[in-house]
Amino acid sequence: MKVLKGHKKWVDQTKSAENAVEELEVLFEFLKDGEGTEEDVENQYNIAIDELDEIEFKSTLNKPEDELSCLLEINAGAGGTESCDWSEMLFRMYKMWADRKGFKFSVLNQQDGDVAGIKSVEIEINGEYAYGLLKGENGVHRLVRVSPFNAQGKRMTSFSAVFSHPWWMIP
Repeated sequence: MKVLKGHKKWVDQTKSAENAVEELEVLFEFLKDGEGTEEDVENQYNIAIDELDEIEFKSTLNKPEDELSCLLEINAGAGGTESCDWSEMLFRMYKMWADRKGFKFSVLNQQDGDVAGIKSVEIEINGEYAYGLLKGENGVHRLVRVSPFNAQGKRMTSFSAVFSHPWWMIP
C-alpha cells in the first residue's frame, strides 16, 4: 500500500504540473488575442515553474531512505560557551525549518551548556522526505563572529557537528 501511495502521489503531482502548464498556455493565448493581462500570465508562469521545480527536486531524492523521517544530532565542538551558543542557533534554525515544512519536531535528548547554549541535542523530525532533505547537513558547521561572551570583543571561531540519520517510527 505504501508503494502504491507513493506512485499515486507522483502521478498526482505530475497531473498538477501538467494542468498548470496547460492553464499557462490558455492564458498566453488570451494575452495574444488581447483578452488577458501580462500579470495573469506571469502569475501562472510562476505557479507552473514552482510545480515543475518541486517535481525535479523530489526526483533527485530517489533512494528508499530519502522518504523516511530524520534523527538529527547536534554536538558543540571546540570553542566552549561560544560553540554551545552556535549549537543552540543551529537547533533553532532546524526547528524553524521543520515548522515551515510542516514536519513534526521533537527533542529526544538535550544537554545544556554550562553558561549558555546546548552541548548536545538529539532531534526527531517526522515528515515525508525529511531525511532526504537533511542528509546534506552532515558535517562540521563553523561560525566566525565577534563573540558576545568575550570581554575583549575579539572574533572567535566556533564549531558544531551535525549528523543526520534515517529514522522510522514503529507504530
